[in-house]
Amino acid sequence: MSVKPKTPDEIAHMRVACRLAAEVLDYIEPFVKPGVTTGELDRLCHKYMTEVQHTTSATLNYQPAGYPPYPASICTSVNHQICHGIPGPKALKKGDILNIDVTIITPDGFFGDTSRMFILGEASILAKRLCQVTHECMWLGIAAVKPGARLGDIGHVIQRHAEGNGFSVVREFCGHGIGRKFHEAPQVLHYGRPNTGLELAPGMIFTIEPMINAGKAAISELGDGWTIVTKDRSLSAQWEHTVLVTETGVDVLSLSAACPPPPALVDGKIKVAQPLAAPTASPA
Repeated sequence: MSVKPKTPDEIAHMRVACRLAAEVLDYIEPFVKPGVTTGELDRLCHKYMTEVQHTTSATLNYQPAGYPPYPASICTSVNHQICHGIPGPKALKKGDILNIDVTIITPDGFFGDTSRMFILGEASILAKRLCQVTHECMWLGIAAVKPGARLGDIGHVIQRHAEGNGFSVVREFCGHGIGRKFHEAPQVLHYGRPNTGLELAPGMIFTIEPMINAGKAAISELGDGWTIVTKDRSLSAQWEHTVLVTETGVDVLSLSAACPPPPALVDGKIKVAQPLAAPTASPA
């Protein structure tokens, strides 16, 4: 597998794109509460992207070969939905867990990608623990990124932590390179063996986005052609950051003012930049 590192100019553009994607999540957070529909969250995010940021959604009308056009500006995956959940009229309720996945395109054609979990009200102990462990999995994967490390190192630490806590790792979906295209090489698996796979080099940019199930790893696809759910209907969680391999380690590009901080178990393993300024005013 050949992966061309990004140039300094491309990296600068990607910093902006990923910050903007994260700011969409900052903006929408106050609206994520029981009673709101995922369709309304999609409407608000779309308006914020187009009217405040002057970005466009990478998911709206996205149509890989063999798929229908994706009909929304964000993905909203609730409870047992793993990924690619389509926003709609059903209202969220207390105890739900929700992943919102945002990918924007800047006016100069760069993609920024990130996702975050939201817990509505007082969720079950299992739901909270699943969201926490999945967040830890993502950050352990991030902490494994450095020049000379291999992709298998990332997958290995994620799999070990998830399975060590009694959860399972979805294998059909993975992280990916990103830049002027939504999906580029390399594919970043969230399971694997250490010291295997592509060797990381400065300038590489990719997402780390583990999908972790409370039950078994098996998946099903709903009839809409997009929404992926757990086959056993157990809860699922996902977190996602876009990262840059630097000369000395890793830089997380999709940080923002309201982004949850790294968990304690990666303290000392990774340096995180100061939070960025809060997003601009609401268009709601």
